[in-house]
Amino acid sequence: MSGTAAFADSRAPDIEFWFDFGSNYSYLSVMRIEALAAARGVRVRWRPFLLGPIFRDLGFDNSPFVLQKEKGAYVWKDMERQCRKYGIALTRPSIFPRAALLATRVALLCADREWIAAYCREIMQLNFVHDRDIGSMDVVSEALGKLDLSAREIIAEAQSDANKQRLREQTEMAAARGIFGAPTFFVGSEMFWGNDRLDDALDFCASIAARE
Repeated sequence: MSGTAAFADSRAPDIEFWFDFGSNYSYLSVMRIEALAAARGVRVRWRPFLLGPIFRDLGFDNSPFVLQKEKGAYVWKDMERQCRKYGIALTRPSIFPRAALLATRVALLCADREWIAAYCREIMQLNFVHDRDIGSMDVVSEALGKLDLSAREIIAEAQSDANKQRLREQTEMAAARGIFGAPTFFVGSEMFWGNDRLDDALDFCASIAARE
């Protein structure tokens, strides 16, 4: 049983996981969070959103990792180190950050389904291992098909006006809560930013549950 399904019990403590499919550090967290949360008895609330509008509100017209070349060069060296550390494959995408609107709409629509973690890992690997266009319908369909899901039905619902509006509202909520990058984690009102704070966020969540 997956970690997400295993801790569907409403009594399990929650961690909110805010992520963007184009975010390289979100990739590291997506690949790790389900197993780490399950080991602590923590339930993950998946919160996909679009980082682009957040950056624009902050005055950036692209990722800071692109705008600041020295930072960008460092970040990809750091990604190589981190992926070796965690045993995660990495191919630097030929397009970065890669648009992932459809993939994100699907993730939002299906955020409470038991296969959401597996879907998110598939999308991330298609981007950061196989250098595929995760914004395309064919690639998103491929990811869903690998999970034996009905891609046509899911994509049709994800592309509905109602779900498009939900994603806009989700991204606005991210801004309202003070999110400025991804991944970001919330335990109640306590915010943790960055893949390097994933373990801290999970430990904090588990410690609260232990005191209750």
